[in-house]
Amino acid sequence: MIRVLLADDHPVVREGIRGMLAAEPDLDVVGDASSGPEALARVAELSPDVVLMDLRMPGGDGVAATERIATDHPGTHVLVLTTYDTDSDILRAVEAGATGYLLKDTPRAELAEAVRATARGETVLTGRLAGRIVTGMRHRSAPALSQRETEVLRLAADGLTNTAIGHALHISPTTVKTHLMRVYEKLGVGDRTSAVSRALRQGLLPDA
Repeated sequence: MIRVLLADDHPVVREGIRGMLAAEPDLDVVGDASSGPEALARVAELSPDVVLMDLRMPGGDGVAATERIATDHPGTHVLVLTTYDTDSDILRAVEAGATGYLLKDTPRAELAEAVRATARGETVLTGRLAGRIVTGMRHRSAPALSQRETEVLRLAADGLTNTAIGHALHISPTTVKTHLMRVYEKLGVGDRTSAVSRALRQGLLPDA
């Protein structure tokens, strides 16, 4: 039995997806969430195999939640199910660690098969999205961090505070903060946890 969590801010959508999957004997919807933070809490509580994740939700979007799930709960796979199909949305979700990306107009049978494939850890993309992912990835390379930015981020990955990092590198905490802000901008994230997670996945902290 594949355990599924639904994350979408629209109750009607959640009930509709629940009804679609109820006809599948091997799929069990074990819970739902209406925001990214709530989805994280429910994943920690229920340990689902697959999260069907909407991208844009009030109170915390699906991309940030996907990134945290990929880092903190590697046994849970995220399948994005959304109405948004812009290249930037697709790339953000995949880079955050989503196993697959489907649109909400996907037929029931295709959705069920996608959930099964996601549970196996297989990449799930419709044909028209797959080509755009490949093209987008070819044109997007990992950002280059300076030596100092890499040193700061590596120490941040070790759990050091800005003050402790400053002592280790003989720079001020303010300078540490400046370096971290530049790292956040380059990686397209908003906090050190996401920065470390993304840098590790992109091979920017090979020795961390």
